[in-house]
Amino acid sequence: MNLKIFIINLLFIAGTANAQVVSLENIKETILSNHPTLKMYDADVRSMDEAAKGAKSWMPPEVGAGFFMTPYNPKYIKRGEMGEMGMGQFMIAAQQMLPNKSKLEAEFQYMKSMSSVEKEKKNVVLNDLITEAKKNYYEWMIIKKKSKVLSQNEKLLAFMIQNAELLYKNNMGKLSAYYKAKAALGNLQSMQLMLDNDIQQKRISLNTVMNRDKNTVFDIDTTYFIKDFANFQLDSTEIGNVRSDIKAIDREINLTELKQNVEQSKLKPEYGVRFENMIGLAGQPLQFTAMAMVKIPFARWSAPMYKANIESLRWKKEALGFQKQMVINELTGMAAAMRTEFEVKKRQIKLLEDNIIPALTNNYKTMQLGYQQNTEELFMLFDAWETLNMTQIEYLNQVQQLLLIQVAFERILEIK
Repeated sequence: MNLKIFIINLLFIAGTANAQVVSLENIKETILSNHPTLKMYDADVRSMDEAAKGAKSWMPPEVGAGFFMTPYNPKYIKRGEMGEMGMGQFMIAAQQMLPNKSKLEAEFQYMKSMSSVEKEKKNVVLNDLITEAKKNYYEWMIIKKKSKVLSQNEKLLAFMIQNAELLYKNNMGKLSAYYKAKAALGNLQSMQLMLDNDIQQKRISLNTVMNRDKNTVFDIDTTYFIKDFANFQLDSTEIGNVRSDIKAIDREINLTELKQNVEQSKLKPEYGVRFENMIGLAGQPLQFTAMAMVKIPFARWSAPMYKANIESLRWKKEALGFQKQMVINELTGMAAAMRTEFEVKKRQIKLLEDNIIPALTNNYKTMQLGYQQNTEELFMLFDAWETLNMTQIEYLNQVQQLLLIQVAFERILEIK
């Protein structure tokens, strides 16, 4: 079993020894340039911006040609025997509606602003993707630190076992704690295998979020920084200024107002012109018709449709306002609770760093010295080692929790 574990670890080390070390900033840049969801939003924004370019176009002209007031009986189309004129005309007609300028402007402003919502939604997705990357990155980093701690403690345990075997051979030691230490060594080796597997999973997750080949081998840096959020403003104004989802709601409110302007502009009259040229048949003279036309959308039987749309949009704007308040209220509450938890976790970690782990380390060293001088038993040394090992792992668990709280806090404040 030990040989198998040694071979697996050796292969793992060989595979990662020359792996490129990728920083968190590199991962963020790769996500921004490679992720298909972000490219999808870019294409949607471009699509809407291109569509807005045609918002001020006029309606196409209408052209027609055909017979006008021409009898079915062809004998009436011809001149009479006495030279009198026949009946019927061939007509060429053209018509053009002249759009209301304020309506075109309202349509243009509305369509030009449509992409602003998608831009903010893209930032929401980017924030979520970077949050996922940070989470996997920091978890991988803690796994590496745990693996290093286990390797160090495995050497200490192996030393204890070898010493116990030597003492037992010389009839100077007992086997009461020996088998317990052997079992603990097996548990450490099993944990190492689990940690190696976890690293593989984190690598796959980060390759996925970067839209790369899932089997691309790379390594990460194990340095990290704990930020200070004590002075961050967490009021509704600050949250509203940094959160893309709230900005998206603001853009939707603005878009609703612009859509209202479009509906209101539809109540204004539109004008048009129509010209018809008639070529008379069988001696009929040339004739024409010139007409001016007007659409009257504010008529009593047509205006209710536009007014209903305007009222509907007013209530939609009201709903978006309440949605914004709801999101801000939820986020400010989460941020306040998270900052409190963050500060408490920092104090817990400082206690472990400054007091608990140094004391347990000194306790282990004292027990080790006593064991070497035959003044302490193996089970006492093993107990000191076990407590130190568990505390070191707990310390790394606490650091991981702190980093994940930091990631969640940065997601709320949209710190990329």
